[in-house]
Amino acid sequence: MIEKTGMPDKKKRLKKEEIEGMLIDNFTNLQKVLTNLSIKFDELSSNISKLLQLFEISAKSFAEKYSDKNPEELVNKSVDTEYLKKLDSLLDQNKTIAKGIMLMEERIRNRDASKPFKEEPDSRFGGMIKSNPLPRS
Repeated sequence: MIEKTGMPDKKKRLKKEEIEGMLIDNFTNLQKVLTNLSIKFDELSSNISKLLQLFEISAKSFAEKYSDKNPEELVNKSVDTEYLKKLDSLLDQNKTIAKGIMLMEERIRNRDASKPFKEEPDSRFGGMIKSNPLPRS
């Protein structure tokens, strides 16, 4: 390397000083980010503790609601059993409808399988809709 008198030392020093300044800036920015992160973690932990308290309160109220100690519970149980009976009835109706649909589908499949395949216009439209071939370019 060819060195010029006095110039390379000043450039190296300036670079070192700039690097030190940049490092200081980076460290201070990193410190700011870490303090913000710690603040966010504190907020998160407080929110989680509030959520846990809410779960505890709801679990206690749920346990009190369904305990046999409360006379109002008998009224709630009768309403709940009535509601459950209605749901069971609805489920039975859904099962019956589903069985009917399955039987209809099976009958249609058997009927279609026994027929030979023919291209006929759909009888619902009475031949009003006809397909035309696409134009070739």
